[in-house]
Amino acid sequence: MFETIQTAPPDSILGLSEAFQKDPNPAKINLSVGVYKDTSGQTPVLRCVKQAEETLLKTETTKGYLGIDGLPEYRQHVHGLVFGEQVPASQVAVVQTPGGTGALRVAADFIATQLRPARVWLSNPTWANHNAIFAAAGVQVETYSYLNAEKTGLDFDSMLDDLKTKSHNGDVVLLHACCHNPTGVDPTAEQWAQIAEVVRERGLLPLVDFAYQGFGQGITEDAVGIRTLLETCDEMLVASSFSKNFGLYSERVGGLSLVAKNPEEATAAMSQLKCIVRTNYSNPPRHGGAIVATVLGNPELTATWHEEVAEMRDRIAAMRSQFVTQMHQRQSKRDFSFLLSQSGMFSFSGLNPMQVDQLRNEYAIYIVGSGRINVAGMTDENLPRLCDAVAAVL
Repeated sequence: MFETIQTAPPDSILGLSEAFQKDPNPAKINLSVGVYKDTSGQTPVLRCVKQAEETLLKTETTKGYLGIDGLPEYRQHVHGLVFGEQVPASQVAVVQTPGGTGALRVAADFIATQLRPARVWLSNPTWANHNAIFAAAGVQVETYSYLNAEKTGLDFDSMLDDLKTKSHNGDVVLLHACCHNPTGVDPTAEQWAQIAEVVRERGLLPLVDFAYQGFGQGITEDAVGIRTLLETCDEMLVASSFSKNFGLYSERVGGLSLVAKNPEEATAAMSQLKCIVRTNYSNPPRHGGAIVATVLGNPELTATWHEEVAEMRDRIAAMRSQFVTQMHQRQSKRDFSFLLSQSGMFSFSGLNPMQVDQLRNEYAIYIVGSGRINVAGMTDENLPRLCDAVAAVL
């Protein structure tokens, strides 16, 4: 029966990492996968995480299954981080998921089974896996405009126009809370207010991808889009990830939060979310969620976490600034100053696919074909070589 199976193409991003691992060039640079790197080019274990794990090692008494919806104290902290005190807990259903990707897939299955025939509107461009996740769940995908013609900033007028004229009542619009992937271009607080008004007028359900909380302006500041939407919308889905801001990539820690108009609807929605989880991965993993709950349940560890998130955010901003400066020093044919207004791990460089291929083939520098660069992969050591190569291909 397996004779007819054809080889699937490699993932556009993870496939690059596989190629990077096989590259024998000792000076190779990986700026493709969205993983934070410190000044030495390593993905560190946060200090607060280490301390939380020490506590868990001493106090943990079981490795038994969690409930379908996950660790209760973890879910309470997800609610607090995402919504603050803006929404009563009785109106929010939260399920712990295997990473932000798991949260998005649970959301996709919920949309497919409970909101049919809803369509999902994605920004153009968006994270490559968004399309695949919703298509796999059988949800129709549409796109709305996002970048301007120069691919250096937000085409806000076209974005609003698409949502106003093309979407239908009951459709779902996926919005990036902060640190837009792959562009690093975010709406302003004033623009979020206009987006919220359009969402209300068109009767859309916002699904917010919140994968980089704390990597934009700050842990609370990065929730401004969600908090603004809640002022006009009484229903919402939010997919959270703690891979980046806790450095828990391999632990797969995420959550899907559903805001309902009243406790009765939240309870009914939770029952359906549990059914979806049960037929997928059945129960979420305990360890990562326990780490997050331990950190956020201890004021000292929470303060340390805030410090470490700020350190990561500041390092990324510094590398973005140094890249712009060094490219200017090389009298590059392209002015990269537009990158300074972008936030988060990613920036849309404007490099075309041919230039990206040249960087890989001639310089062992790995960048996604769209020209997206993981700024967190830059270090003081590799930045001069990177800028020399980019200037050369330009």
